[in-house]
Amino acid sequence: MAISTKYGRTYHFPFSPGTSSDDRINYDYWEQLSAIPQLVHTEKLDGENNCLSRLGVFARSHAAPTTSPWTEDLRRFWQLVKHDLGPLEIFLENLYAVHSLEYRRLDRHYYVFAVREEGRWLSWEETRFYAHMLDLPVVPEVTLPVITGRAAFEKELVAAAGGSGAFGPHNAATGAPATMEGIVTRNADGYPADAFSKNVFKYVRKGHVQTDVHWTRNWKRARLKQEGGSYVDPQ
Repeated sequence: MAISTKYGRTYHFPFSPGTSSDDRINYDYWEQLSAIPQLVHTEKLDGENNCLSRLGVFARSHAAPTTSPWTEDLRRFWQLVKHDLGPLEIFLENLYAVHSLEYRRLDRHYYVFAVREEGRWLSWEETRFYAHMLDLPVVPEVTLPVITGRAAFEKELVAAAGGSGAFGPHNAATGAPATMEGIVTRNADGYPADAFSKNVFKYVRKGHVQTDVHWTRNWKRARLKQEGGSYVDPQ
């Protein structure tokens, strides 16, 4: 039995090309999206979903705290902040290890994308606040115009997702420039955890998993753009 509740599966937009047979698709997204007063669009990063809570550092499964080598630095950070977390659960993209995309303009290895507190997902403003309190950046925001029509929304989102994003992604296998992993669209306000699927949606690029061998078998650490010579991960 899990000792913590993991992050829910984010449903794809119906026009998301990066779906697989076990992915879930929200065909009613437009009706739900239209009922949300304010949206936030953020870049979906190609990393590992990690969670910091008072119980430990978790990977995608919350059956037990993770002990992977690519979370060692994050677990050292957790030791410094664990007594300050209280009921907060900080969800972040861990980019310490290279997956299918290798980012060449990374400032940090960890980017917060959501915060949960006692069965409620906090607003984007609150998420940014707590990330700042922990001296962690949030995932990059993607600017889209305010759109009232479904067709125009889909066109603008697809166009934005075709860009390179904030961190200069390259295909990890070939070294060729790549587009961003995708875009996550969420309700800017907070919402109950059991309403997750009606408040968070994603668009993922086609062929987003391009590694023939799972990245964990021969993983390598992602370089940061400012490093050189002797290097110590920032805390």
